[in-house]
Amino acid sequence: MIRLTELRLPLEHPEGALREAVLTRLNIASDALKDFKIARRGYDARKRGHIVLVYSIDCDVADEAAVLAAHEGDQHIRQTPDTSYHLPKAILPEGMPRPVVVGAGPCGIMAALTLAQAGLKPIIIERGKDVRSRTVDTFALWRKSVLTPESNVQFGEGGAGTFSDGKLYSGVSDPRNLGRRVIEEFVRAGAPEEILYVSKPHIGTFRLVSMVMFIREEIERLGGEYRFETRVEGFEMEGEGTERRLRGLRLSTGETLPAERVILAVGHSARDTFEMLRQADVAMDAKPFSIGVRIEHPQSVIDTARFGSYAGNEILGAADYKLVHHASNGRSVYSFCMCPGGQVVAATSEIGQVVTNGMSQYSRAERNANSGIVVEVTPEKDFPDDVLGGVAFQRKWEKAAFVAGGSDYRAPAQRVGDFLVGRPSTTLGDVVPSYQPGVTPTDLTLCLPDFVCEAIREALPRFERKLKGFSMEDAVMTGVETRTSSPIRLQRDRDGQSPTLRGLFPAGEGAGYAGGILSAGIDGIRTAEWLAASL
Repeated sequence: MIRLTELRLPLEHPEGALREAVLTRLNIASDALKDFKIARRGYDARKRGHIVLVYSIDCDVADEAAVLAAHEGDQHIRQTPDTSYHLPKAILPEGMPRPVVVGAGPCGIMAALTLAQAGLKPIIIERGKDVRSRTVDTFALWRKSVLTPESNVQFGEGGAGTFSDGKLYSGVSDPRNLGRRVIEEFVRAGAPEEILYVSKPHIGTFRLVSMVMFIREEIERLGGEYRFETRVEGFEMEGEGTERRLRGLRLSTGETLPAERVILAVGHSARDTFEMLRQADVAMDAKPFSIGVRIEHPQSVIDTARFGSYAGNEILGAADYKLVHHASNGRSVYSFCMCPGGQVVAATSEIGQVVTNGMSQYSRAERNANSGIVVEVTPEKDFPDDVLGGVAFQRKWEKAAFVAGGSDYRAPAQRVGDFLVGRPSTTLGDVVPSYQPGVTPTDLTLCLPDFVCEAIREALPRFERKLKGFSMEDAVMTGVETRTSSPIRLQRDRDGQSPTLRGLFPAGEGAGYAGGILSAGIDGIRTAEWLAASL
């Protein structure tokens, strides 16, 4: 097969134009093109009013060697890369306990699936409930203001990514194309096949739920075992210093589970687990993260600003955006986890706190667009003396948001026009906030650090220059967005293990090695390979 890249056609090209473009670009006769399929489809909207589709095509041609030779030196005509995945080879030594995966988010799921397919029959421990039961608990917070601390947007099968836009693109370096394996497994579990080739694939919450269940059934079919509503509370260890080794897990059920190989994929909100890890002298460092607000605009405003007269085009779908501004106070402000046609959701996991996040369904058909507008927080500037200082920092502002919202899980909200002039909001305008269980118009400076408010006030007019309508008076900002990433990074060495506790494999977003569904899944596969190699 030959991979042809950067093939550009008009947005509304006729059906046969793609084949003709392939023939022209390869300079071959029609009968020499046996078959072709789309490997990737994106769009270039940098010139407003002139949007083109950009394709990568895999072509099956007669006399492939001759075609490649004729285009030698053309970086856009090459042999199709081999993206097939080869499972790690491993045999569990006689008498060694089965490997354990702690956490059933995207990282834990892909790690467990890889181990199961390799014949290692992992045990998966998840502090929350199965994804169906967890969904009921999550909706109870959104609809009735009832929080279940162990079963919510953050905790439970599927992880935080289950209640999100289901975005499957990432900026991480992926030279082995493990992201392709993640996406292929998701398609096998019921995701739409188009995520294999569109440039910005997404799934949506409802489809993610059924996919998570399918993958669990596959892991169990291969001999894996799930233990829900079970939390790891400590380690059994032997040895000292760099020779200290893991021998078991103390569980909330009162059981001590023998374990010598454990993948720790607990997610970015497992704050009690972070404290337990510190008490166990597991090596960790404080890590930067960001906090801010969720901002909502009518999706039609974003579509027009991005696509002009092409707004509403079926191929383009609901428009997204990516914005960044380096503020004069030395902080970076940027859009985070943009959710076209979605809603802002309650995402706290602790009583008496308010946290926001964004999600979309596959259709992205809701009225508003939303994204985080967040400002960087760094250990050096903001909590220099405590490895878990970031957790305390997050909690402080989440509690303030709870109070500002009315102390009943409503969230504090403010019109952009009011925020820019430093005036508390008493009512909201034409943009109806989507956050449930509701919002309280107020002053967001009550629940954000001064440097965050200062940086966002400076950034919003700059973003308006890039995206017309972004700083519209009635756009709504809802606070607070604090769980952008883990506030810590668990150290791991070249073979993926903790340097201070051999047999423990930190992984995923909670360990500081991923940011989103795809990168977490990639890290889960990589960590499973490290575990297999250690056997």
